[in-house]
Amino acid sequence: MIGGGPAGLAAAIALAQAGARTALVARRVPYADNRTTALLGASIDLLEGLDVWPRCKDKAAALEVMRLVDDTGRLFRAPEVRFSCHEIGLDAFGYNIDNRSLMLALEERAAELPNLVRFDDEAQSVVIEADDVAVRTASGQFLSARLVVGADGRHSLCREAAGIEVTRRELNQTALTFNVGHARPHRNVSTEFHTPHGPCVFVPLPGDRSSIVWVSAAAEAERLRSLSDEELSGAIEKQSHSILGRMTVEPGRNLFPLAIERPKSFGRDRIALVGEAAHVVPPIGAQGLNLGLRDAADIARLANDAIASGQDPGADEILRRYDRARRPDILSRTFAIDIANRSLLNDFLPLQPVRAVGMHLLGAIGPLRRFAMREGLTPTWRR
Repeated sequence: MIGGGPAGLAAAIALAQAGARTALVARRVPYADNRTTALLGASIDLLEGLDVWPRCKDKAAALEVMRLVDDTGRLFRAPEVRFSCHEIGLDAFGYNIDNRSLMLALEERAAELPNLVRFDDEAQSVVIEADDVAVRTASGQFLSARLVVGADGRHSLCREAAGIEVTRRELNQTALTFNVGHARPHRNVSTEFHTPHGPCVFVPLPGDRSSIVWVSAAAEAERLRSLSDEELSGAIEKQSHSILGRMTVEPGRNLFPLAIERPKSFGRDRIALVGEAAHVVPPIGAQGLNLGLRDAADIARLANDAIASGQDPGADEILRRYDRARRPDILSRTFAIDIANRSLLNDFLPLQPVRAVGMHLLGAIGPLRRFAMREGLTPTWRR
């Protein structure tokens, strides 16, 4: 296992918890920023099964209602759409948690597993051989494994070692993330304003606080980040149309240029890719880490099934199964996110009523709305 982000740690824990001898090569570094993640449906189930969620759930806020608001100011605008978890019999769609708390819980659980050995180091080279993969760390240690799970991010050394090509498209948008306190309670409602430059999302945090993901053109995102706390507080309150009252920006702002990346294969030559090594998507619909956790669940299940039946977990057939398991999920989510984003950026007049009618139907037709909610949480083929 190479890479110690949330998806990598989850995969390492899942493999070790099922009995596989697992080595994790990842530098321990303090989680420095204040970003958050909205964990949906199956992600909570996975973390419950890994005995991680009970350690951090008190730091999370429930997501019970999701509002989509057309704030494009265009001639044809879509009506507001509200999704309620109670309509499909759930207490919450998921929970929003700061990444620092989630990582602490994952690290704590990983340290408890006797067959999970942690190398506080970085992988320097990955060499694929006939029967195993040789990994050399920066400090000169050598490891070998029949299967290597690469959770080593966008510039994946594992992906490069396997010769897996990547398609990448820059979106010419940048996400500014930060947290705010506000005067009015959010009542566990997440609100996504659709602007001509991308979404601006307010996601509940514990107390009268929310995390913000504000997508705009790169120059505008830079301008917003450079504002004083008072100026940015006023700007985000105006963008929210004061739905949460007076806002106060908390310390910590991050900028992330947006892109879509997808490798040609999700597993090959004893290498399985998870997390951002396997997919990079814009922060629309809270799909990024949720996809990564499903990667972790699938490779752990397939590898442990192989070991239990006496098979080689890094065999070509196992990796083909992993590719088949992940491909429809990743491709469908990437496509849906891309289309949703393009529909905001495209000001071609004839397309505006099409988008408005589509949103109206989604909000007005109960079976369609409930189908969209269930699909957003867990793809049909996984259910």
